[in-house]
Amino acid sequence: MTRFRIPIALSVIAIISTSLRAADWPQFLGPTRNGVSPKTDLPDHYPPGGPKLVWKKDVGQGFSGPVVASGKLILFHRLGDKETVECLDARTGARVWISDYPTHYQDDFGFDEGPRATPTIADGGVYTFGAEGMLSCWDFATGKRLWQVDTKDQFTAAKGFFGLACSPLVEGNAVILNIGGGKGAGIVAFEKASGKLLWKATDDEASYSSPVAATFNGKRYLLVFNREGLVALDPISGKVFFNFPWRSRTRESVNAATPLVIGDEIFISASYGTGAALLRFHEAGPEKIWSGDEILSNHYATSVYHDGFLYGFDGRQESGPNLRCVDAKSGKVRWSQDNFGAGTLMLAGARLLVLTEKGELIMAPAGPDGFKPIAHAQILPFNSRAYPALADGLYYARSKDKLVCVDLIDAKAQ
Repeated sequence: MTRFRIPIALSVIAIISTSLRAADWPQFLGPTRNGVSPKTDLPDHYPPGGPKLVWKKDVGQGFSGPVVASGKLILFHRLGDKETVECLDARTGARVWISDYPTHYQDDFGFDEGPRATPTIADGGVYTFGAEGMLSCWDFATGKRLWQVDTKDQFTAAKGFFGLACSPLVEGNAVILNIGGGKGAGIVAFEKASGKLLWKATDDEASYSSPVAATFNGKRYLLVFNREGLVALDPISGKVFFNFPWRSRTRESVNAATPLVIGDEIFISASYGTGAALLRFHEAGPEKIWSGDEILSNHYATSVYHDGFLYGFDGRQESGPNLRCVDAKSGKVRWSQDNFGAGTLMLAGARLLVLTEKGELIMAPAGPDGFKPIAHAQILPFNSRAYPALADGLYYARSKDKLVCVDLIDAKAQ
């Protein structure tokens, strides 16, 4: 196992072969919205000096993760009394543009008063969703605001426990949100070019999970894990195909992990005595393959899948979750790092990248024979809850007040 540190001084980015670099990370959970960067080939070992800290930056409040496309990074955070969208050069951290609008959001529990949802970059636009329900579209090149919809006002979207937190999904011509609005506006689709309402569906409350789209039997479907459970819809019309109830009996609970599509199967998971389930998709209603609350009960962080196995956090965030590997076919736990603590998971090639809430980056092979880290690095202060991004071999992560860029490809000694 290699212990490594991050140098204090900023480093110049080395010129690395693009064949080793990953694709963009333009949305929540990455290009395929499942926490996977499949084209990244990371080194097996790092020198004593560790991977380079390329740049770092002070940032405002928020749990919104960074996203990257075409060499530019988008950060959505709160500065003063404004929800702020900032575009940075992904390789240097230099500001390209900045835009904002007023916010009055107050967190009832004193955690953080910044935006929760991660932006989406698609087709020349940047789509953000604020903690008070403000959906905005910005020009990716200039930062000019193209349109804005106050979903709280228009659809009476409820604040919930921690504000609104759905990361926008761009699917075809639509921007889709799980907002929990009234009068049939639980799930809402907007035209991505104008913000015009396309359709709305369900009367269910919103969860803290974000929607995904997937293809089953040659047809596209929208999957939303809302407050009541899993809903499958037509992304074009909003037609509901099925509702699969999956929620805690406790009122003070949330569904937060995003549905994970594995071939013709869907993995859903929640804490608060709810548990995990693997479902086989059928348009008329899913077939349950296995379920249980002693397997892989995700609280906030979405699990990842690799070669027949699920990897994720089991248990409540505040209670010190276990980090686990589960056989996806049977639901059997293969290994468990008990009381590991909370964090997020990403899969790069066959490598797990675990970012703990304490700001430690841990790298380990993804395999069923045990958790065998090859490296650790303290890259951020405590309170690191936002999802990171990996693009072009550079790893971007933020804490409550810091954003860092770390080079995971260049393993040359410094």
